[in-house]
Amino acid sequence: MSIRYLVDTNVLLRFLSGEPPKQAEAARRLFEAAAAGTVILEVSPVIVAEVMYTLTSFYEVNRAEAAACLAALLRRRGVKVANAEQVFGALKRLEKFNVGFADTFLAAGGAEQGVSIASFDRDFDKFKDVSRIEPA
Repeated sequence: MSIRYLVDTNVLLRFLSGEPPKQAEAARRLFEAAAAGTVILEVSPVIVAEVMYTLTSFYEVNRAEAAACLAALLRRRGVKVANAEQVFGALKRLEKFNVGFADTFLAAGGAEQGVSIASFDRDFDKFKDVSRIEPA
């Protein structure tokens, strides 16, 4: 039976950024253990949101590139993403639209469930597969 770990934002960021080198190497070894099947790395949507925010703000990575890199990392063997369909749907939307992760996550969930989004934010109108209602 594999050991389960809930993965924090900093582990994902160290792996993706390569900095600082010692921690990046430790993160790489952890992902290798997951690929080998000795551990399972569980990632929550909140952590994905925080990684996206940090990559685009602190590291100044282009939003589409950050989403693509993060999606590739989360698809690695031994990585389990909570609400995976919604998370990957959100990351795919981030590759195409200049909106935040929270909005793309909500839009992906609305599309997946066939539920409208209640919001004053017109960014949701960019998504053709969900409808937005504005509370009156």
